[in-house]
Amino acid sequence: MIVEMLLTTIIFLPLLFAVAVLFLPKENEQVIKWMGLGGTALTFLLSLFLYFGFDSSLTGFQFEQRLPWISSLNIGYHVGIDGMSLLLILLTTFLTPLTLLGTWNSIHHQIKNYTSMILLLEAGMIGVFASLDLFLFYIFWEAMLIPMYFIIGIWGGQNRIYAAVKFFLYTLMGSLLMLVAIISLAYFASTVPGGRFTTDLTDLYRVAPQLPVNLQMWMFAAFGLSFAIKVPLWPLHTWLPDAHVEAPTAGSVILAGILLKMGTYGFIRFNLPLFAEASQRAIPLMCTLAVIGIVYGALVAMVQTDIKKLVAYSSVSHLGFVMLGIFSMTEEGLQGAIIQMVNHGLSTGALFLLVGMIYDRTHTRLISDYGGVAKVMPVFAAFFMIVSLSSIGLPGLNGFVGEFLVMIGSFKSTLIDNRIFTAIAGLGIIFSAVYMLWMYQRVMVGPAHADGLYNGHPLTDLTRREIAALVPIVLFIVWIGVYPKTFLGKSAPMVKQTVEQMESVKHGSQVKILGSFQNRSEHR
Repeated sequence: MIVEMLLTTIIFLPLLFAVAVLFLPKENEQVIKWMGLGGTALTFLLSLFLYFGFDSSLTGFQFEQRLPWISSLNIGYHVGIDGMSLLLILLTTFLTPLTLLGTWNSIHHQIKNYTSMILLLEAGMIGVFASLDLFLFYIFWEAMLIPMYFIIGIWGGQNRIYAAVKFFLYTLMGSLLMLVAIISLAYFASTVPGGRFTTDLTDLYRVAPQLPVNLQMWMFAAFGLSFAIKVPLWPLHTWLPDAHVEAPTAGSVILAGILLKMGTYGFIRFNLPLFAEASQRAIPLMCTLAVIGIVYGALVAMVQTDIKKLVAYSSVSHLGFVMLGIFSMTEEGLQGAIIQMVNHGLSTGALFLLVGMIYDRTHTRLISDYGGVAKVMPVFAAFFMIVSLSSIGLPGLNGFVGEFLVMIGSFKSTLIDNRIFTAIAGLGIIFSAVYMLWMYQRVMVGPAHADGLYNGHPLTDLTRREIAALVPIVLFIVWIGVYPKTFLGKSAPMVKQTVEQMESVKHGSQVKILGSFQNRSEHR
């Protein structure tokens, strides 16, 4: 019983703390901050039980819990995890408390509401990664939009309202189509022999092979549009730079570090297994958009004058690698995509934290306003260098592992023009080194300002609190770079199963190709 309740506890614990924060007097700002930090830290500690209790030899979902909900429509509360969702839940619970710690003094008004929104957002994100019922997934998917909308719209920059509305409308547009597809899929399940109207994912895995190809294609498009917007996949990325630039530091860290992964997660969790043949047919399109995004994001990042916008466009490029890995349909590519989701969350999350820390001191993000910062802030410069090299993909750091696996998977793939796509993706790696090192040189190197002022403000190096927020991220950046098996081993069975399913489609197997996915309903 305790094991069954663990995942539910992790999902709703931040929600309980969010409600508790609302009952605190708004004058007790330090108590509110500590309550938020304590709630997110406790959630992370509980999520460690998921990691250590997860059996990597099993292919099914683990830590499952099923409860009746809307019985008349066969909609239930069904949660569980496999290796991929385990890693993303750990990423969520790891980054959230560090974000609060690293931005401790960044927000100066409505701190109670702000802390509550961060906690609500964390609950929604964990719920998205844990849901095994499509209706429940949709509820969490939509619910986490609301706190992020307010985080950008209330605590963001000068154009925060425009950015918040654009973010909300883009995501909502895709979500409505996904809702129609969910209902259609549930209805289709009721038309098969012995079937019933259901949104339970493990049930839908079993009936999905009977979907006609034309129905698969439009459902792939409906789900895929929603996920592609969230990634964001070129050319649906235009909401991202505005959202990043206007969001407060915590909003940018969570948006880049976690929210974007929901799109790539959705493709792996839903599109590939539910619409396997449609996924095969979409490979040329998806890989083309992925490599365009890799190169486009890198080229646009190279001409940015705003540090935050540069990092935002780098996300478009890096998430293109994830999409290329997913649609290479190889074990190496899919493993690379999953670990690259984690890597991007750590590296880009740390970059946004660092940008926020220096912005709090100078109130400017323009690269031209800096220079010689390393002489004044050597500790800051050291952290910035490590994280920048991680983002570039330096061997020995986490970014190399994901990009290397994706490149191998892309090159081995027989479903795409592997050499062309791999070569173009390789250009993105070269370009990333150009824009990251160029930014570092302009900001950190050279003579410091003679008067010691940057945008009229003096610079001081990182505080112990800021260092405490960055050190755990850097440790994981090195850990994954040196010994990635710790994390790759968790997702390996799920990856192998998914690739085998896609192989069965490629070879025209008449066996019900998702039969192997029936194992996923096995309990821990």
